[in-house]
Amino acid sequence: MTDWPQVRLHVVTGKGGTGKSTVAAALALALATQGRNVLLCEVEGRQGIARMFDVDPLPFAERRLTTGLPDADGEPGVVHALHVDPEAALLEYLSLYYKLGRAGRALDRFGVIEFATTIAPGVRDVLLTGKVFEAVQRNSRNKGAIQYDAVVLDAPPTGRIVQFLNVSNELAGLAKVGPVKSQSDTMMTLFRSPRTAVHLVTVLEEMPVQETADGIAELRAADLPVGGVVVNQVRPRDLTPEQLATLDAGTVAGELAEAGLDETQVDAVVTDLLLGGHEHAERRALEAAQRAIVDALDVPAYELPRLPQGVDLGALYELAGLLRDQGLA
Repeated sequence: MTDWPQVRLHVVTGKGGTGKSTVAAALALALATQGRNVLLCEVEGRQGIARMFDVDPLPFAERRLTTGLPDADGEPGVVHALHVDPEAALLEYLSLYYKLGRAGRALDRFGVIEFATTIAPGVRDVLLTGKVFEAVQRNSRNKGAIQYDAVVLDAPPTGRIVQFLNVSNELAGLAKVGPVKSQSDTMMTLFRSPRTAVHLVTVLEEMPVQETADGIAELRAADLPVGGVVVNQVRPRDLTPEQLATLDAGTVAGELAEAGLDETQVDAVVTDLLLGGHEHAERRALEAAQRAIVDALDVPAYELPRLPQGVDLGALYELAGLLRDQGLA
């Protein structure tokens, strides 16, 4: 059973380097079960989805990407992908709402659209989030479009997530009335509703955990719905606390001798093993302190392991299974 049965829009954010794009992709695979259609969106222009799934760079169009995580109770669903580009989103907006097909393309040739999205960053975010909103809440203007059961957004980093989602506030000085203001207000009804959850990705290090705590506080202050915290890249716990506490040269040498190493071999490796063991103990202590901070955030927490071999498609399915088993999907 999922912890988020009402959520249609899963926003995934996190400090750079924590693996938020990987978590977003794994979450989309986990949600695409029992024949459900899921859309995985990115808005940062890095073509991260294409690289993770080893496909050609994505255009500004929804594309079938892969099947979802197999489910014992039914057929897997389908994951679609969308790379949202602000200029293309504005052209689509002009075409859908103002019937400016050729005229919009002419504006694009003259560079007007790039100029508009550059001088008004708030407008740029409205266009990016507007396309995500449209995918969640399809209407009759977009005839024949796929109806998605869930949308996963690989969002900007934690430090910018409130500004990115709080589009009404960003537009306050630009548009006080009119269709753009009306659209931004409508989008906020979704972003602040139980149908949206903002999940934060962190690793067990001081700066990412602190940024996660700050991000949760900022989201709550802006009345944006906080989802769960995904603790990513968790290292294996090879030694128990008791083993770490009794780690000394005599113990290690004795166990190596019992394993069949002669005295010269034991002397050669004991120092390196002790150094590695003490470094592991220090790392475990740091992670334990940061995990305690995460536990005190009063939000559901999920853990994903560190994958030394890197993340390929098989690893994404493995991570998706772990997210589903823990209740995120």
